[in-house]
Amino acid sequence: MSPAFLNQEFLLTDKISYRFNKPQRGDVIVFKAPSSEACAEIECEYIKRIIGLPGEKIKIQAGKVSINNKILEEPYLPHNLSTQPGNFLKEQTDYQIPFNSFIVFGDNRPASRDSREFGPIDRSAIIGRAFFRYWPINRLSLVANTNR
Repeated sequence: MSPAFLNQEFLLTDKISYRFNKPQRGDVIVFKAPSSEACAEIECEYIKRIIGLPGEKIKIQAGKVSINNKILEEPYLPHNLSTQPGNFLKEQTDYQIPFNSFIVFGDNRPASRDSREFGPIDRSAIIGRAFFRYWPINRLSLVANTNR
């Protein structure tokens, strides 16, 4: 999730608020790896950002992400970063996100295995929302949703 998060950082995950509120675009979430992923057998967890919400149409075109035919502003990414398609989300192909599912991307798009490869994640796979970075001390901070 670089540049937002670096290796060896420790985060607190809010496991309660999604019982009362819906996950929102821009939330950084922790979720159980999809069964298609190699590490799913040992119950590994992924951390990614919610990009697409249930019922929306998502498309990757010319390095940009569009939601319901509108280019998604992503202020948490470097301005020159291009989002490439994957084996699941193909270039210039609209994908309707199923009910109770989310599309998640890593912020380090060139090196991230995310919904572009494995598709949507089900709401039941979400463990919680990352909300506080506590290690290393010099990077102590709240994890903000930049799309709210």
